[in-house]
Amino acid sequence: MEQKTFAFFPEAAFGPALNSVGIAQAVTAMGHKAVFLSDPGFVDVYKGYGFEAHPVALSEPMPAEKMAKFWEDFINGHIPNFRKAPIDQIDNYVKECWEAIVDSAKWAEKDLPKVLAEIKPDVIAVDNVILFPAIKQFGVPWVRVISCSENEIEDPAIPPHLSGMSENDTEGHAAFRKKFNEVIKPIHDDFNAFLKECGEAPYKLGEFFEASPYMNLMLYPQPLTYEREHPLDPARFQYLEGCVREDKPYEVPEFAANNDGPLLYVSFGSLGAGDTDLLKRLITLIGKSRYRALVNVGDYKDSYSDIPPNVIIDSWFPQPSVIPQVDAVIHHGGNNSFTECLFFGKPAIIMPYVWDGHDNAMRVQETGYGFRSDRYEWTDEELTEKIETCLTDTAMHERLETISKHMQSCEGPVKAAKILVELAK
Repeated sequence: MEQKTFAFFPEAAFGPALNSVGIAQAVTAMGHKAVFLSDPGFVDVYKGYGFEAHPVALSEPMPAEKMAKFWEDFINGHIPNFRKAPIDQIDNYVKECWEAIVDSAKWAEKDLPKVLAEIKPDVIAVDNVILFPAIKQFGVPWVRVISCSENEIEDPAIPPHLSGMSENDTEGHAAFRKKFNEVIKPIHDDFNAFLKECGEAPYKLGEFFEASPYMNLMLYPQPLTYEREHPLDPARFQYLEGCVREDKPYEVPEFAANNDGPLLYVSFGSLGAGDTDLLKRLITLIGKSRYRALVNVGDYKDSYSDIPPNVIIDSWFPQPSVIPQVDAVIHHGGNNSFTECLFFGKPAIIMPYVWDGHDNAMRVQETGYGFRSDRYEWTDEELTEKIETCLTDTAMHERLETISKHMQSCEGPVKAAKILVELAK
């Protein structure tokens, strides 16, 4: 068998990065070479999993610590906006994100041509929300990986991406699309000017990336997909049913209290951990309950004192090894947390704050696999009632058991690897 080289270029966030690691592990197991194109701040993440990684600047070069601090400050500066409805985040958080994303595409174009020429990949898999012209123009098959919500591939009959709206709220869909297009137009015009410089045709308003003509891999679980007006062609769109990576084993520690109580896992991701007031409020509630909890506090461990004896906090947990051992999860709706709860058949309470967390929260509630909760407007009694339902609702547990079996039988990373290898031939 001739060894092929597969280049992975995920967005600089742990969700896309670790999903690509899962696929790269499966590609390697098939005897091929997987390399990463990476934001400089994520190079060590891929090296930690044993992969070769080539830096591609996605912003003005700065030390990794300063870059990490930039995104931490960016998120923490927007904490007041996390109280707003998704439509009211468009002209602040969403707008600033798209400005940064368009900038990243411009910066990447400086490094990508020479890095690709050096690696000489046979196939490129890119997991991002924006087109990098150099990848499209390199002359080998390129695959778009969509590790966010399925509605990132737009359709007039489904809720717009980032809206967090129910599938039947058509008036809301129209209002969201109208405001999004109004706010985004100057940024989109700037992006189209950049595409023109690169010899690419302009995109229609609101679109920053196209579907690949070769293959598009959706991490979304197919049983939760929306009813589209234009169904996606399976020859170009394949579902990976969560595509969960393997991580190091985790042993649940002994708790000083409630050691036999139901076990919760609470995590708002590495960036959402900056919302320490919310996490402290949840820890206080759990401290007075019959439960136990593992709580991911990110880089903010020093901000916590007087932790109740039935709560254990840490800066990081190997999530795919933790979730199978817990009874319910409270999370922010990030794509990894969303798909991993379904993959392992665990009910979730999603407190979204940004991006597709809003869509995932609504979808989990609409389809009966858990609850959407307002991030701040809840009482202890309301949240406890949701937790109790997650623990005791037999119909919900049956639904979760069914979807878990379905997702695990798919073997998403292996399926993705086989598709990529077939393209390389």
